[in-house]
Amino acid sequence: MSTAKVFDAGNYTTATLSLDPERWVSTSVPPPKPLLIATPSGDESGEFPLLLLLHGYLLSNSFYSQLIQHVASHGFIVIAPQLYTVAGPDSTEEIRSAAAITNWLPEGLQKLLPANVRPNLSKIALSGHSRGGKAAFALALGRTATASLKFSALIGIDPVDGMDKGKQTPPAVLTYIPHSFDLDMAVMVIGSGLGEVKKNPFFPACAPKGVNHENFYGECRKPAFYFVAKDYGHVDMLDDNTGGIRGKATYCLCKNGRSRGPMRRFVAGITVAFMRAYLEGDLSDLMAVRYGQTVTPVELQKVDSL
Repeated sequence: MSTAKVFDAGNYTTATLSLDPERWVSTSVPPPKPLLIATPSGDESGEFPLLLLLHGYLLSNSFYSQLIQHVASHGFIVIAPQLYTVAGPDSTEEIRSAAAITNWLPEGLQKLLPANVRPNLSKIALSGHSRGGKAAFALALGRTATASLKFSALIGIDPVDGMDKGKQTPPAVLTYIPHSFDLDMAVMVIGSGLGEVKKNPFFPACAPKGVNHENFYGECRKPAFYFVAKDYGHVDMLDDNTGGIRGKATYCLCKNGRSRGPMRRFVAGITVAFMRAYLEGDLSDLMAVRYGQTVTPVELQKVDSL
């Protein structure tokens, strides 16, 4: 077996754009929140599908820069908003913000992209990591807020719905009823094998059993895919170097694997494979991973599909 090309950088040169609406003066239609955008650079013109990525709890969107550049290099535009800097347990406002950003895309996104790059607003995938995964599911389900554009695919990257079963943070997403998610789109859930393991006895696990990837997948309906990386942790898809106190905390609070590179490559690559399948109609890479016909950067503890 050979390694699928989705796990390596793609053929497109990428550009990364950082936009703070409070400082940006060259657009008359600023986005509702600061954005980090990874996009094909415009060296090759074209129309590209979109991925909206919602960050995890108290994390910076910049921590995902290597991940989103990998995805963009395969011919996608990735928008990673900074939904908040400080937040309590209630995620209602970040769900509303994600809806507002989606509603802004038709009027505002094109003005920010390289001249030869056009967004295909009929092909949008919604994703989120950790609490951002919860927010992504909530938005896709129409809980709290709805978006004017239609999502074609949903990706939960180690999603978390609270501290424990019975201790979900509002608005609760999990119902604990099998296949209860009424989603008119394909879904993929990515889990971390070490996410439910405590780093130390003083803090809870970062993706506690009872409110994590296993539960989210259990409530999905077909078509749905499920991949769990065996020896990697809840934040191992982030950049290697995440600066500041928050960045250092990502190495202290969650159980980690030996290095982040393999998990980041896997998450980026399987995201590309899933988007190709359900936004572009090419299922070959996704099915190769599903049925063990290709080498992956990480050992998979669990693989399933509906």
